[in-house]
Amino acid sequence: MRAKHPRLVITFHTTAEAMATEQLCLREHLEGKLISVPRCLTSDCGIAWSAPLELRKTLKQKLQEAAIETDGFHEILL
Repeated sequence: MRAKHPRLVITFHTTAEAMATEQLCLREHLEGKLISVPRCLTSDCGIAWSAPLELRKTLKQKLQEAAIETDGFHEILL
């Protein structure tokens, strides 16, 4: 079993918002990837964005500027 590390998980209301986040992060060279929403979280959309914790402030700002609505920002072990 691999060791778990703290990660930022952003959940969304729609798949379109999750996909828009992926495109934004690729364009801005921000680390992260799309994942299935972990069982410990609930979301309207089954897809979430996982990123390093230190990107929380940057991602929050970039998503707000791009008018991408999020369901929540969560810090969990993955």
